[in-house]
Amino acid sequence: MAKRDYYEVLGIQKGADEKEIKRAYKRLAMKYHPDRTKGDKESEEKFKEINEAYEVLADKEKRSAYDQYGHQAFEQGGFGGAGGFSGGFGGFEDIFSEMFGGGFGGGSRQRVVRGEDLRYDIEITLEEAVKGTKKDIQINTLAECDHCHGSGAEKDSKVETCPTCHGAGRVRRQQGFFMTEQTCPTCHGTGKKIEKPCRVCHGDGRVHKKKNLSVTIPAGVDTGNQLRLSGEGAAGEHGAPAGDLYVVIHVKKHNIFERDGNNLYCEVPISFTMAALGGEVEVPTLDGRLKVKVPAETQSGKLLRLRGKGIKSTRGYTGDLICEIIVETPVKLNEEQKDLLRKLEESMENGSSHRPKNSSFLDGVKNFFDNLGK
Repeated sequence: MAKRDYYEVLGIQKGADEKEIKRAYKRLAMKYHPDRTKGDKESEEKFKEINEAYEVLADKEKRSAYDQYGHQAFEQGGFGGAGGFSGGFGGFEDIFSEMFGGGFGGGSRQRVVRGEDLRYDIEITLEEAVKGTKKDIQINTLAECDHCHGSGAEKDSKVETCPTCHGAGRVRRQQGFFMTEQTCPTCHGTGKKIEKPCRVCHGDGRVHKKKNLSVTIPAGVDTGNQLRLSGEGAAGEHGAPAGDLYVVIHVKKHNIFERDGNNLYCEVPISFTMAALGGEVEVPTLDGRLKVKVPAETQSGKLLRLRGKGIKSTRGYTGDLICEIIVETPVKLNEEQKDLLRKLEESMENGSSHRPKNSSFLDGVKNFFDNLGK
């Protein structure tokens, strides 16, 4: 059976933001979770479908791949960078903790707070986008404190279990008929009580720092593509895993070529003499100059397609170079040149075969006014 659209599964629009996706997932997970619908096979399958949709749409890289290639992005041999599905529900613990307080069927435990994901926008030339390149960048991030190695405590400090949450990092509170779970106000979620906080990071375990990185940009990228550098985001709290860094590509406007996917477009000006008689014109390509034949009687706006002279995509497909012919009208003519043009015009008077578009235009105008008068 064909898979349903993930946006349809969660009941959201394709342009939904992260908050809308998370809110829709929470609502549906509450409704179909196996602990609430014990023995209902249909609800269990529905819950799996909801989890699968959320795992893709909540991840920037996977969502980008899905938006571009659909379900095919995650089939064998599909989009390599997106990864597969985990098969379980471990990736949704934070949401379940928020909804039900500590998860289903388990006791309280300390939350591991992963570091924040970071974004870095980088601008590259078209040539760099085509061939690939390496860029050195500098980011502002939260890094593990070198003084306390992320513990948040001085070396001679006692680190005890928090007396309020007993090491869980979260406390439960009764609110009417419901039990809610919140971050412990005493230890702020660490589960620990530090006697002497680190004098450098003041107990956080992290410090603000500038970080230099070398980013390899593959050939074929385009504006809007994202590169994920795993673990290069902000450090996690108290030794938790770091987040990821997303490098967003922006390709500068080129002075000759315009890009549309893997195809390149450029304008090629020719003289009206060459347009009439034909000839050869030199056009620019990514591999250098190339001579192209211009057929006789070429009109302005004609497109010449050079197969395989476009951009090779990250998936191996190479586009075309499409040249638009622009017939230039001569300017700054002297009297002798003007006389020659007048003689040429006189020689073609009453010769509709020399100007097929003009002839069809005049016929169209005549028919228009004839019909208007009826």
